[in-house]
Amino acid sequence: MPLVQVVVLAILQGITEFLPISSSAHLALTPWLFGWKDQGLEFDIALHFGTLFSVLIYFFRDWLRIIANGLGATNIAILGPDPSLDRNPRMLWYIIAATIPAGVAGLLFKDTIESTLRSPFVMGTMLIVVGLIMWAAERFAKHERTMGEMGLMDCLFIGGAQALALIPGTSRSGITMTAGLFRNLDRATAARFSFLLSTPIVAAAAMKGLLDLRKHGALNAEMAPTLAIGILVTAVTGCFVIAVLLKFLRTNSVVPFVIYRVTFGVFIIALALFRG
Repeated sequence: MPLVQVVVLAILQGITEFLPISSSAHLALTPWLFGWKDQGLEFDIALHFGTLFSVLIYFFRDWLRIIANGLGATNIAILGPDPSLDRNPRMLWYIIAATIPAGVAGLLFKDTIESTLRSPFVMGTMLIVVGLIMWAAERFAKHERTMGEMGLMDCLFIGGAQALALIPGTSRSGITMTAGLFRNLDRATAARFSFLLSTPIVAAAAMKGLLDLRKHGALNAEMAPTLAIGILVTAVTGCFVIAVLLKFLRTNSVVPFVIYRVTFGVFIIALALFRG
């Protein structure tokens, strides 16, 4: 695979996985537009690992705190204060419970959805529909609750929404952030919980892909440098995007992402119709 394709797709993954604009739609459209060959399953899995490293690196302290609180080890001085998480010591168990719907949906429907719904029309439609739902959440929700005020029902509602991310064009971060907004979370909290909730699912998807490759003997040692570059670029880009997005959402609305989703969705549908 050409180096420019590796870098472009890795940067694109790092940006679109965390912005609520659908990584699947962008990664499917880009090779199509540039006439690139399919990057292959190995590279897709490498991008998953890059995404995983992004959330693990950026939220390393959060995860240590969540795990420690969940196991009863509170007030760990080395981690510093975080009143929001410390007020919610059950967050570890809430995240585990909220991960179950997407995990079950992935096991039951992932292959079927990817074989039947992976079309430009589905992607474009979901970009538009979820964008409009996101606008409704922005317009009508209160945006006032923090992670310290979240309960099991909040997490299960957002976790149930995460299962819809299997449909191409939905965007895992987009649908979970929107669900969080509908539960009256403030925008930065909705994004933060979205990223924390994605960690187990992304880890499971990456490990399953790796095991499938090993099972079928598809691992290619010659691709190791390419995969390493893809993982590194995705991880670095992802950490940067997470930091920028969380800062942006502390003082701004999600309307720019709504506009982008609707515009991009219309573009994909129009392009698919034009190209036949």
